[in-house]
Amino acid sequence: MEFLYDYGLFLAKTVTFVIAIAAIVALVAGAAIKQKAKKGELEIEDLSEHFEDVEDEIVHALLSKEEIKEKEKQDKKAAKAQAKAIKNGEKPEEKPRMYVLDFNGSVDAKEVSSLREEVSAILSVANKEDEVFVRLESGGGMVHGYGLASSQLDRLRQREIPLTIAVDKVAASGGYMMACVANKIIAAPFAILGSIGVIAQIPNFNKLLKKNDIDFEQLTAGEYKRTLTMFGENTDKGREKFVEELEDTHSLFKTFVSERRPTLDMAKVATGEHWFGTTAHELGLVDEIKTSDDYLFEAAKTHRIVGLKYAVKKGLAEKLSKAASLSFDAVLSKLTQRNRIFPS
Repeated sequence: MEFLYDYGLFLAKTVTFVIAIAAIVALVAGAAIKQKAKKGELEIEDLSEHFEDVEDEIVHALLSKEEIKEKEKQDKKAAKAQAKAIKNGEKPEEKPRMYVLDFNGSVDAKEVSSLREEVSAILSVANKEDEVFVRLESGGGMVHGYGLASSQLDRLRQREIPLTIAVDKVAASGGYMMACVANKIIAAPFAILGSIGVIAQIPNFNKLLKKNDIDFEQLTAGEYKRTLTMFGENTDKGREKFVEELEDTHSLFKTFVSERRPTLDMAKVATGEHWFGTTAHELGLVDEIKTSDDYLFEAAKTHRIVGLKYAVKKGLAEKLSKAASLSFDAVLSKLTQRNRIFPS
């Protein structure tokens, strides 16, 4: 009997363990399916409310108790008057909206996937009285990636929705390709803008391979299927073709910018150089010297400010990888500050 009791207890534990494992697997699978079905979601923030809260905090900190009481009395009176007007059928005055987006571009402009969703969301509700405000930061990158990002912003222009782009730090090369789409470009005094040029670089290990008696074979169909290569022996003809392709890309870039900012002297600004905000303003690359903070602060008086962000859901592996990367960066930063690495 004792044996049967022990066996029954063991069997019960085993069944419980198997059920627990099965439940965990089912939960993980369900989460994976749900995540696959919904990769991200649109986050909306009422920035006007934020500005009002900040203003109220400052006002309350500066006023005396008597002045605060008087202000609260006036606010209640105004609220009652507004409620009465609504009750009587009067429609409250609605401010035009300003939709605020942030684009912090990487080399491959992978952020364009979120920008696409944000622009589509705005186009579904915005009208010509509204405005889109983009805080842009990018040093450029791949042509096709930033070409698509620029095209996404161009969707707003095609619908005649005013577009303003603010550059607080940098909008160079592909970043400026995006910026020039705007009806208005503002920039901080020391922001970096321009770099209307094209660059390509590739290492070549052919001499190293030859030195070590290593053969490299590359088969192509089409004379210019491959112009320059990392491991083969490059030819002058291949280099000439590669430079020709760079010039074609540069011509497309210049045409794109000049169509959107026709007053620019392209011979002067399309040299691949970059400039600080004040000089960029003199050259016509930007319309006004102002930070994004100043622009939003002024706009809050006439517009309802709405922040939009399409947040892509990250899996557990991505979250762990990002956490590890941030930890490494923090350690590296501390070591650098202590002059243990990269001495100045």
